[in-house]
Amino acid sequence: MHRLQFHYTLSRQSSPALVRNPLIDLLQAVSTHGSISAGARALGLSYRHVWGELKRWELELGNELLIWEKGQSARLTEFGAKLMWAEGQAQARLAPQIEALRSALERAFAVAFDPQAHVAMLYASHDHALGALREFALAADAWSASHTRLHLDMRFSGSVDAIRALNEGRCVMAGFHTLQNPLQGSVAEKIYKPLLKPGLHKIIGFATRTQGLMVAAGNPLQLRTLQDVQSSGARFINRPLGTGTRVVLDELLAQAGLPAAQFPGYEYTEPSHTAVAHAIASGAADVGLGIEVAARAHGLDFVPLLEESYHLVCLKSALDDPAMVALMDVLKSPAWQAQLAALPGYRPWRSGEVQSLRKVLPWWSFPRKT
Repeated sequence: MHRLQFHYTLSRQSSPALVRNPLIDLLQAVSTHGSISAGARALGLSYRHVWGELKRWELELGNELLIWEKGQSARLTEFGAKLMWAEGQAQARLAPQIEALRSALERAFAVAFDPQAHVAMLYASHDHALGALREFALAADAWSASHTRLHLDMRFSGSVDAIRALNEGRCVMAGFHTLQNPLQGSVAEKIYKPLLKPGLHKIIGFATRTQGLMVAAGNPLQLRTLQDVQSSGARFINRPLGTGTRVVLDELLAQAGLPAAQFPGYEYTEPSHTAVAHAIASGAADVGLGIEVAARAHGLDFVPLLEESYHLVCLKSALDDPAMVALMDVLKSPAWQAQLAALPGYRPWRSGEVQSLRKVLPWWSFPRKT
């Protein structure tokens, strides 16, 4: 069993949050370009360096990585292919945790290097737009005359756990999502109503997004509805209990009269939209419920089923906190709203505006005072 070590670098440049071994880049380059020399040129490295590194890794791992024969393109051994597959699986499944880890490190260094910067802790259901918001807020000099930097310290979790974290004081804001205008008696009401209290919580407008069926390119099984998924026997991938998408799926199944216990694949889960999309792209599953941007990023087709609202909720008492004021300024900025609208399946929704909980989620009724 080989052990892993993790390292990070400090940089002034923004870049994706990755935990990656250089061996994977070597294998990818040689496999894609068909030779060590071409792979080395693509990486900007010398043939001697790449050849030496591959030999060193073969000795370290005790297995051959590449097969190259005279007159033939270099190709991965079975072991090399398995390493590439394992990397893809790990990156897809751990992307939210890796992003959260980087967020935690950057918060610490924000305090060390810029004590005047605002820091806001956010627990939220995994969402691509929040990652974009985090990067946008950091680049204050690109859009803000005051250059006030806002560090969003994110922890990705299920929607239910996110609101619980807010109520327990572990964060100042939570992100969760529901169908637009969820009705009384809905699954969403049963899940979220006990966690939210009018007068105590406030909604800050964020976005609407499209959820639908993520399917292989060309939609070979011709899946258009959840009924199609059930009748076709397609391999479905669900999301874990406590996630907002699991709540949405339960809502849709109830509306369609499809018992969850009889829905194929209901018990099989992946932790994020990205992980579901990767499972479908790799052939491990046929279909899953998710967001359009994740499907497009993995070359999948997307069948829209519904528009949902992604909510940001905070305590009313926190609205005047400097970090919250800074966040609302970011959300109201035309530059951010334009960037959000450019993401597949997203639209700004009263971004940065404080909303009444009872108006956004009309589940509560109180008798009028006479």
